[in-house]
Amino acid sequence: MEYRHSDWPEWLAIAEFAVNNKVHLATKVLPFMVNYRRELRMEADIRRKRFVERMRRVQEEAGAALRKA
Repeated sequence: MEYRHSDWPEWLAIAEFAVNNKVHLATKVLPFMVNYRRELRMEADIRRKRFVERMRRVQEEAGAALRKA
């Protein structure tokens, strides 16, 4: 990670996944469980390029679908 944190786009998908895969204090459930009715698991190595690319692709597809709608 860079000292000046100019690499945020590279880490954003992992940060979002981590937040959504943590039990919410108010609801006592995972946001993923609320949305998808299942727990989502991350690959063993959180920094894997493949995982980051897959999350980025999913976000881009979802954004395109929202813009189209």
